[in-house]
Amino acid sequence: MDFFRGLTTDLASSRCEKLQEPSYLNLTLSILILLGILVSYLPQHYRIIARGTSEGISPYFILLGTTSGTCAFANILVLPASRADVACCKTVSTFECAAGLLGIAQVGVQWFCFSVILLLFLVFFPRGSTLPLDEAEQEQYTWKTAVTVAFVCLLHGLAVIITSAALIMSRPDHLGTWANLLGITATVLAAIQYLPQIWMTWHLGHVGSLSIPMMLIQTPGSFVWSGSLAARLGVEGWSTWGVFLVTGCLQGCLLGMGIYFEVLARRSRQHTEGENHARCVVGYLQNDIGQQETDDEGGTLVEDGWSERTPLLNGSRKSSRTPAPPR
Repeated sequence: MDFFRGLTTDLASSRCEKLQEPSYLNLTLSILILLGILVSYLPQHYRIIARGTSEGISPYFILLGTTSGTCAFANILVLPASRADVACCKTVSTFECAAGLLGIAQVGVQWFCFSVILLLFLVFFPRGSTLPLDEAEQEQYTWKTAVTVAFVCLLHGLAVIITSAALIMSRPDHLGTWANLLGITATVLAAIQYLPQIWMTWHLGHVGSLSIPMMLIQTPGSFVWSGSLAARLGVEGWSTWGVFLVTGCLQGCLLGMGIYFEVLARRSRQHTEGENHARCVVGYLQNDIGQQETDDEGGTLVEDGWSERTPLLNGSRKSSRTPAPPR
């Protein structure tokens, strides 16, 4: 088995020359993107664990996101330009090799982090009918649904691995076509990935366990990442960087919706707190028992006209009723 069969000499030599003259600006940007990808998923992982539930996250969003990430990772691994970069590691320095493989590392980290979301979604999936949906929709999102999603993602991953390995061993000259097919599949899956999540978030009226900080980092990061990959792979790598361009647009829509619902929820909480403070008013105090008459200060003890107008006399009258101490 030769992973590098099917590569032209011109392509391999041009990629090696490019690796030997790295752009330090693009290198710095690639490292920041790699760290940003890793950090951006941590709020989502933490939110699911902290809430102890994956409520609010659509199973179809997880299914499409995981399969799209698998196709994107396989795409960049079998892409002729990526295979040429790996082959050049035999002739260039370790630093130049590591810099040239940062694009592969970025897609790999993204796939791994989303796979962790799949695992957390399965572990913390609400076993009861806790989703605030109608009865027909509650029957759809069951534990069986979560297990089915995980099983389909696993089968899809195995199918991609087996197909790629078979082409590498028997038809390496077809790997370019297979890479483009994987890229197109990843783009289509990414394009529809956010649609069920957008619908579910809109239907629920809140983000649930979906992390807004994650989307705040990833939405602009998707465009920066797409541009970085485009600069690294060129126009022929459209099937790789196009995925993240589409993802950034749709994730931006979901982010805007999530912020909108969070603002509404905060205003609702402030309005409720304001009503609680306004319950105590001059004349009546509203409580769980009923309404009680109050004084001007909001107290429940109402003084009579005599005591309110002549507090000193009232005090003397009160003291006059006090029995004298025994002699």
